[in-house]
Amino acid sequence: MTLEELAAMCDNRAATYGLIARLYYAEVDEALFDELVAMRYPVSSGNDLLDRGYYTLAKYLSNAWVDPVLRLSVDYTKTFLGSGIDTYSAAYPFESVYTSEKRLLMQDARDEVLAIYRSCGLDKSASWKTGEDHIAVELEFMRIMSARTAKALRAGDEDEATALLSTQKNFMLDHVATWAPVFCNDVRRFAGTTFYQALADVTEGFLEEDAALLEGLVED
Repeated sequence: MTLEELAAMCDNRAATYGLIARLYYAEVDEALFDELVAMRYPVSSGNDLLDRGYYTLAKYLSNAWVDPVLRLSVDYTKTFLGSGIDTYSAAYPFESVYTSEKRLLMQDARDEVLAIYRSCGLDKSASWKTGEDHIAVELEFMRIMSARTAKALRAGDEDEATALLSTQKNFMLDHVATWAPVFCNDVRRFAGTTFYQALADVTEGFLEEDAALLEGLVED
């Protein structure tokens, strides 16, 4: 694989991370819904979960005729926010909930990922009022690192690209992969629309593929 081919692959990874992060960040609005309807989705990626997710997503979007944005907004609240009484009534999108003994928010995972973000020169937006271990933030971090890798490769800086890929591999192993599969199972369980069930499949399948890619690209 040439450096340009690897850079293009990282561009594609960044785009996928960005899309998935956006879908977890907030409800789908009219503009995003129209973009999703117009998109073409892969048919055969080699990953069964990913293929099922894209197929189900495309099917949902092609048949969503009655107030689709409102329906998705209601389901987003039901799936990810629940009743707000406890952390067992929804797929709460925070690493701390899935990695702390009592399923509490703002635990060690939040502190750890925040330290990693800052070590890479990043900090959350002032408008972001929730924990830094939110699935959307962790995926956005991977998007930024993927984009930086593509830029380094095109600049011919292979050492920087290798360091960035190593950061992504470690973040995947130490954080994203430790809780995302269980979280995705909860999304499938709590979601009332096949849209968010499909998003769970796409998320889990893509992360499986990307973890394997990073494992192959970065030697221990």
